[in-house]
Amino acid sequence: MSDDESDASSSSSEGGQDNVQPTKKQRTAPVPPPLEIAPTADAANSAIQNRTGSNSLLTGAKTKSNRLIILLDQAKLETIKNRRGNYELLNCDDHRDLCKKKLKKDPKEFRPDICHQELLALLDSPLNKAGHLQIYIRTSRNVLIELHPSVRIPRTYKRFAGLMVQLLHKMKIKAADNGTTLMKVIKNPFSQHLPVGTQVYGMSCQGTLYSPGGLAKALVPLEPDGAGQVCFVIGAMAAGHVTVEDHPYIQKMFSISEYPLSGASAINRILGAIEHQWGIV
Repeated sequence: MSDDESDASSSSSEGGQDNVQPTKKQRTAPVPPPLEIAPTADAANSAIQNRTGSNSLLTGAKTKSNRLIILLDQAKLETIKNRRGNYELLNCDDHRDLCKKKLKKDPKEFRPDICHQELLALLDSPLNKAGHLQIYIRTSRNVLIELHPSVRIPRTYKRFAGLMVQLLHKMKIKAADNGTTLMKVIKNPFSQHLPVGTQVYGMSCQGTLYSPGGLAKALVPLEPDGAGQVCFVIGAMAAGHVTVEDHPYIQKMFSISEYPLSGASAINRILGAIEHQWGIV
């Protein structure tokens, strides 16, 4: 091979190398890092265990972590006997004429569905699923009810009404599989069931206005295992307000919106702010 031919071959090989198309990996632009996402349930569980020790509430064991106490006040949970001899939960839809003629009361007052909506908001919250919530109900007849954190309230009102009738007549509801008492009627007054030193606050649109985040920072400990126990009294009635006359242990009344809110909406705002403060996702 002559020198000219070797130069031509070398130049052609160099040109071929210059014309090589980049591979697919070389053409792919670098992917930017993803935005911060919420941790998985396992990651959240391990994070809580690292903060509070091996006895995490998520594992079902007892801990020293605080539980936010919620009292649903003035819930309209009353039973009545129908023409067939069965007991039903008194409500404005099915017993309108009875409320007007026999009870001489406004049917709009009998709204047990408000309590149902509020219970669903509480039990569905991440705060409850993390084991940091204790719920009580006080009816308009001054019947005090305690709920186990693991109770599952029926999603439909009809099933909920049947469960409440059974509770008010039998005084307790037990789990079918292990016999755990899920709901029970307890003795009054409510104050005797509060831990020593619990700070009790009432929620009303007439109270001092706070943002949900500001209310959580001002009243709730910064961490679940911090010092201090807090209880919120939230109304479960169609009309009226939580009053200090009914609950003399209430220290102050607060509001979280300048507009009237439903009980379920107020609960979602309060619990959301506390979950953000305690790092519960």
